[in-house]
Amino acid sequence: MTVEQVVLLAEDGSAIGVEDKAVVHHADTPLHLAFSSYVFDSAGRIVLTRRALHKKTFPGVWTNTCCGHPLPDEDMAQAVLRRLRDELGMTCSEPELLLPRFRYRAEMGGVVENEMCPVFRVVCDDEPVPNPAEVDSAERVPWAEFARSVLDGTREISPWAKLQVAELVKLGPDPLAWPVADRAGLPSAVRLGSPLQ
Repeated sequence: MTVEQVVLLAEDGSAIGVEDKAVVHHADTPLHLAFSSYVFDSAGRIVLTRRALHKKTFPGVWTNTCCGHPLPDEDMAQAVLRRLRDELGMTCSEPELLLPRFRYRAEMGGVVENEMCPVFRVVCDDEPVPNPAEVDSAERVPWAEFARSVLDGTREISPWAKLQVAELVKLGPDPLAWPVADRAGLPSAVRLGSPLQ
């Protein structure tokens, strides 16, 4: 079995090495590269997921559709699609960059997330089929209802999704009409090929 690795980052967003994913998250997690994706259906409903209860980081927490780490030298758009297939059985296309500069640090139960984490939109009508190794459950919610409940504090959501939603609502009320971001804002360690050009 191949050991999955994550890309370690310097403060300027450049790659400075790799670390095994299984050991990178702890009380002093080094800065590393990740992504978040928000999958919407053609009606503008977001797919929310609840993280599997046995996950090391933020178990049982509701969050955006899918998060993950690109493998060393992996195109980030392809990493988004890979994780959507692995976690939710969804075959989608054309992730679109929304928040190239998103970064956060969060802690739960002594385990820290510390990531530069570009955010992508994916429009896909596939029905999610959660992989129980990764996802406990999934549901579709109209974006406006979801965003309002996150921002007013009535919906419990992961700390990174809460921060991301606060940024995404600035892009406009219709998630299907949000502008694609300039990739120039991405950390230099990100590989992003032609699908988004």
